[in-house]
Amino acid sequence: MIAAGLDVARINFSHGDAADHQRRVKQVREHAAAAGCSVGILMDLQGPKIRIDRFQEGSVVLNEGASFALDTRLDERAGDIAQVGITYKALPADVVPGDTLLLDDGAIVLAVQAVDEHRIDCQVVVGGKLANNKGINRQGGGLSAAALTEKDREDIAVAAQLQADYLALSFPRDAADVEQARSLVEAAGGEARIVAKIERTEAIQEAESIIAAADAVMVARGDLGIELGDAEVPGVQKRLIGMARSRDRVVITATQMMQSMIENPIPTRAEVSDVANAVLDGSDAVMLSAETATGKYPVKAIEAMDRVCRSAERQRTAIISNHRMDESFRRADEAIAMAAMYTANHLPVRAIAAMTESGDTALWMSRISSGIPIYAMTPHESTQRRVTLYRGVYPVPCVSPTDHATANRLAIEELKKRGAVDDGDLVIITKGDLVGLHGGTNAMKIVRVGEVKAVED
Repeated sequence: MIAAGLDVARINFSHGDAADHQRRVKQVREHAAAAGCSVGILMDLQGPKIRIDRFQEGSVVLNEGASFALDTRLDERAGDIAQVGITYKALPADVVPGDTLLLDDGAIVLAVQAVDEHRIDCQVVVGGKLANNKGINRQGGGLSAAALTEKDREDIAVAAQLQADYLALSFPRDAADVEQARSLVEAAGGEARIVAKIERTEAIQEAESIIAAADAVMVARGDLGIELGDAEVPGVQKRLIGMARSRDRVVITATQMMQSMIENPIPTRAEVSDVANAVLDGSDAVMLSAETATGKYPVKAIEAMDRVCRSAERQRTAIISNHRMDESFRRADEAIAMAAMYTANHLPVRAIAAMTESGDTALWMSRISSGIPIYAMTPHESTQRRVTLYRGVYPVPCVSPTDHATANRLAIEELKKRGAVDDGDLVIITKGDLVGLHGGTNAMKIVRVGEVKAVED
C-alpha cells in the first residue's frame, strides 16, 4: 500500500482496542521506515454513537407504510419487526412529530408520528432490510449529542501515547468542540494536529469558525449527505475546500470516492471524475475508507486513486493560483513562503527546497497551486510525518545546517540524490538564520544546480 501511494494511514477508533491501535501504528511506521519514507498517522475519534440496538433475529425487513418505533427502554437485543432500542437515550428529546429520521446511511426513512419521554413512534416511508447497530440521523441535523464522549477522551490519551500526527474530531458542532479536543490532546502530552470532520448541518453553519479553530478539515460526505440531502453535497464540498484553503488550512475530501472498488478491481468512470474534481477543487488529500479497510482490492484502489490524482494535477487549472495575491502577511516566514511561490510560478523552477522546523513554511507554500514539487527538509520525524498531508509536499530527512552555504549544498545534494533535479535546473531554497527556531525562515535563494553562485538572494 505504501509503494502504491499511501501517504497517511487512518486508524479508526470505532474499531478495535488500544492494543490493536498500537500494533497497527507500529506496523505502519516499521513498513514506512523499511521503504525509506514517511507516512503520517491520522487517528479518527468515534464521536457520539447514535445507533439502533440489536434485533432478536439480527435484522428485520420494514415495509413501506408500516409502524415502527424507537424505544430507549427496550433491551438492547430485543428488537423486532415493530420496534428496536437505541443507544442515544436523549434522542426523544431531540425530535418532534413531523421530523424525518434516516437509518443505515439513509437507506431506511422514517416519518416521526408521536414522541414521548422514551419512545418515538414512526411510519416507514422507505423500507427495506434493517440490520443491527445501524446509524440514525435526523434530516436537517439538530441532534444535541456532544462531539466528545467519554470513550473519545480515553482514545485521545491513546493517540497522544502513540504520537499520532493528526486527530480527527467527529461531529463537531462549533469551534468550542475543536478547542476542547485540542486542550485534551495537549493535556495528554500529544502534539497531534486537529482535523475537524464536517458532517453535521450545524457544522456547515459554523464552518468559518470551525475551520479557523482547526488545523485541517475533512469533508465527510457520508453523514453530511444524509443530513443535507445528497444533491447539496457537491456545492458544499467546493465551498468548504475554498474556505479551508483561503485560511491556509489542510482539507481532506472523503467517503465513497472509489466505493465500487470494494468489490471490483477497477473504478467506475464516475468515481474517477469524482476524485479528479476533488483534486481540481484544491483538496490536499482524498481518502479511502471501506475500499482499503475491508475491500477486496486495497492496493489496486490506492494505485487507481494515485493515478487519477497525478493526472488531475497535470491539468492547467490545477497549477494556476491567485491565492492571497491581495493580502498582507503578519510573519516574515509566511511572506517568504508566498514570495517563493510567486517566483516559482514566474521562472522555470524545477523544485522548491524548504528548510523547516515545524513544516509551516511548506504548508503556506502548498496553498499556492504551481505543479512544482515542494521538498520539506527537516530533521524532525514528527514534521516529516505531518507534511505528508500537505498537497505537493514531500518530506526529506535532513540534518540542521549550521550556515547558509551548508544549507544550500545539503539541499541540492538531497534533490540530486532523489533524481528531482539535474545540472542546469533552477531550485528555490528557503531557510532561516537561526537553526532550530520555529518561525525562523527569513531567506530565499535561487540556485542553478551545478553552479556555485546564486542567481538571487
